[in-house]
Amino acid sequence: VQLQASGGGLVQAGDSLRLSCAGSGPSFSNFAVGWFRQAPGKEREFVAAISWTGGTTRYLDSVKERFTVSRDNAENVVYLQMDSLTPGDTAVYYCARASNWRRWPPLRYSYFGQGTQVTVSS
Repeated sequence: VQLQASGGGLVQAGDSLRLSCAGSGPSFSNFAVGWFRQAPGKEREFVAAISWTGGTTRYLDSVKERFTVSRDNAENVVYLQMDSLTPGDTAVYYCARASNWRRWPPLRYSYFGQGTQVTVSS
């Protein structure tokens, strides 16, 4: 199983970015996928997750009104649309695949991809 996050960059406060998570491996579309982030000197934190069908999502409270997670199972890609970015969103963002086939909410995440850096300037 491999996951690759992309789409990060340097933006100004108030701008938008869309991150992509390309997944491979058997039955990627049958697992929930989560997004996490880690800022310098801080613990990794959960940001958002989406069920295997795409019909159910959950978010960190501080991003709930600004971020949207979606997926395209035909392409094995999960997206994180981030709007109204603030400097507090600066972090390396990772996507991860849930451990359990077709389970919601996920019990744990087993596979983390390489992250993508998001930097928001004020």
